[in-house]
Amino acid sequence: MPTGAEHWVFGHWAIGDLSLLFYSVEWLIRLVMLVYVPQRRTPAAARTWLLLIFLLPIPGLILYALFGRAFMPRKRLEMQSRVSRMLQMQPGPTWGERPDKGQLPRRFGEAGVLAERIGEFPIVGGNEIELFPDYDESVARLAADIRGAQHHVHLLYYIFGDDAVGRVIEAALVDAVRRGVKCLLLIDALGSRKAIATICPRLRAAGVEVHVLLPGGLLRNLHRNAARYDLRNHRKIAVIDGAIGYVGSQNLVDKAFIPPLVYEELVARVVGPVVKQLQAVVLADRYFETGTLPPRAETEKFFPSHATSDACYAQALPSGPGYPQANNLRLITTLVYAAQKRIILTTPYFVPDETLREALIVAAQKGVEVRLIVSKQCDQLLVGFAQRSFYEELLEAGVAIHLYRERFLHAKHLSVDDQVVQIGSSNLDIRSFALNAEIGLMIYDVGLAKRLRDVQLRYLEQSDVLTLDVWRRRPRYRRLLENVARLVDSIL
Repeated sequence: MPTGAEHWVFGHWAIGDLSLLFYSVEWLIRLVMLVYVPQRRTPAAARTWLLLIFLLPIPGLILYALFGRAFMPRKRLEMQSRVSRMLQMQPGPTWGERPDKGQLPRRFGEAGVLAERIGEFPIVGGNEIELFPDYDESVARLAADIRGAQHHVHLLYYIFGDDAVGRVIEAALVDAVRRGVKCLLLIDALGSRKAIATICPRLRAAGVEVHVLLPGGLLRNLHRNAARYDLRNHRKIAVIDGAIGYVGSQNLVDKAFIPPLVYEELVARVVGPVVKQLQAVVLADRYFETGTLPPRAETEKFFPSHATSDACYAQALPSGPGYPQANNLRLITTLVYAAQKRIILTTPYFVPDETLREALIVAAQKGVEVRLIVSKQCDQLLVGFAQRSFYEELLEAGVAIHLYRERFLHAKHLSVDDQVVQIGSSNLDIRSFALNAEIGLMIYDVGLAKRLRDVQLRYLEQSDVLTLDVWRRRPRYRRLLENVARLVDSIL
């Protein structure tokens, strides 16, 4: 039998062997990931992940496996391609009248061509668009349109709340079903998690077709939907009878659903050919969950031909992991570089990548009026610190930053030279550009841009202007927190 000393030596070498193995595994992870991580991603994102992996190799590898790539499984990408072809073949999807050469300024016409190539939908005319900056008014108008529906109501929302607003829409849907109207509700599994157990069973019992998008669970995600667990469907779209559409930043939830914040939004109500494009996005998301499209005979009423006397040109821009990487980011950057007079951006979350940040700085330095409107209040602490880490360099370049003080400004829109507008669900952050399924409505119309300008002027009047001198005097601890948050800006 071994003596106590011999046993200690054996144990000592066993522990040493384990330590050497652990040390070797850590360095193997570091070296392999040093080669793998930078592939097909921005330098900033690569640096963020490599910093984490070099500091904590094994936890970093696990997190990277869960959240490190914004790609979709091959099956989902094949479904994306298949549903696009199928929708093009449906009765009705001749999307509408395109603008003649010269009807749009050349630089913005080129942006529209880019949007079509990366989002699949062309610019079409004959649209009439209303803006609803009032939260309660937009809910009331949507409920009224649902009550007036004749054939179908299709809703796609990130959050459907079991509260006063949710119950108003619920009652309108139930009433529509009783009148023989086909109703479809698509909601995100995370954003609407509370409604899944309450409102959804009631709506299904009433005859509404309800589907939960991107539901959780390891086997579910591996089988169908996503290689990352935090991919979300962040869209907000309503389509009534294929003729009326709603798109914007507002969810179907009470404006004070996160006390003490009170949300302020902007919604566009659309009538005209571009509604077909919004309809196609909704049916595609239903297809991803069910694997089916409605019967061909029914879809004729889903895509009716309807043009107004208004000559407003518009196009839908869906984005997300199933589309070319960061396609909305590419379009916004293109618009910023095309600007000659003025750019106004409104967003609750501003965590730009290097390309957008550089575009805004270049625009300001060449004399373009660049204004960024963000909320003075914040509902996400880490994102707020990361966002503020960009302020100093923007202020130094001449970008004006306005802190909206009245409510939590959750609206998401931009305007360029008072001629082109984008309104939708996408924030100006890396998550919206690369991870979430989003929807934007591009509008090429001076009249609409003027109406949005009136909304923006009100924002500016109710905002505090941030000056460079004041910003530089902020406490040192806040600078430290901002710099730390910025280290992980690419994975927020």
